[in-house]
Amino acid sequence: MKIDFTIIKSEKILEILPLLSVLNTKTPIEILEKRVLEMAELPNYECATLYVNNELVGITGLWYSTRHYIGKTVEADHVFIKTAFRGQKLGKKFFDWIHTHVQHKGCEAIELNSYTNNTKSHKFFYNEGYKVYGFHFLKVVRKDNNFY
Repeated sequence: MKIDFTIIKSEKILEILPLLSVLNTKTPIEILEKRVLEMAELPNYECATLYVNNELVGITGLWYSTRHYIGKTVEADHVFIKTAFRGQKLGKKFFDWIHTHVQHKGCEAIELNSYTNNTKSHKFFYNEGYKVYGFHFLKVVRKDNNFY
């Protein structure tokens, strides 16, 4: 099995849409595409990818910032590995690569959110040394008040 990790180039960012749309079923594809294209142009965003035998099987966004409580940090966002590839230690290898990648960029911490009902990811992140320090709150301020 050939495993490759990389940061996808902004001109190829739409290649993540098939995986992202499995993870995010509520957002219409045209809105998802528009948002992803906008994100890819931001200076504090990267998308890390996991390929197995040249097939894209895993993604996560990386959002860089400096925070008063920890210093330079990265938030891993929309972490996803195709179901058929789970249970093969690929998530661990992916996050080992991400840890090294962001440390080389000067990060002092990695933050992430996980939906409360995603207990398998909670176990994974606990095993990787992540700790729960708080809750993530969200308030939609669009007129339709919908989360998508």
